[in-house]
Amino acid sequence: MNIVSKFTVGSDEGIDNLFDVIRPSVSSLYKELVPKEDIKNYIQHLDRRKVINELNDLSNQLIMTYQDEQPIGYSILKTGSRYPGLPEEKRATEFSFVILQEYNSPEARQSHWKKCRAAVSFTDVIWINMLINDPLLDFLKESGFSIVEETHSGPFQLPSYLLTMDITKG
Repeated sequence: MNIVSKFTVGSDEGIDNLFDVIRPSVSSLYKELVPKEDIKNYIQHLDRRKVINELNDLSNQLIMTYQDEQPIGYSILKTGSRYPGLPEEKRATEFSFVILQEYNSPEARQSHWKKCRAAVSFTDVIWINMLINDPLLDFLKESGFSIVEETHSGPFQLPSYLLTMDITKG
């Protein structure tokens, strides 16, 4: 088993790989919480052009994780994205952290996290809004993230946590 995490550009191949992870991850994450038809409708209306434009913003980066050349995870890092209550003097980066459930192994998590952590070394605080039932939540807490507040997130506005990590300490 060969696991590799790397920066990816918003090319056709990069976007195809990203969507190859987004679609099943959305289905898996929401399947017990949202009607199947709502999930299907959401996936069908994912806007490829919007994602491409987001990735073409120079303050954003895409990290993909592959197992045996199969895309299994992604993170989108958004430099300068802030959450309410963050002190103005802090540089912040928002990110997502997704690994397909069937590939959610310690090796995949560590590879993905290591690449994400290296990419945010320039910032003061990284943060994520993650569903309370996300199977990767415990990994991020074990990696040094702290819950700041309970909130709602995602396309279906379900209960979530806002988590942060102070990079200067982490």
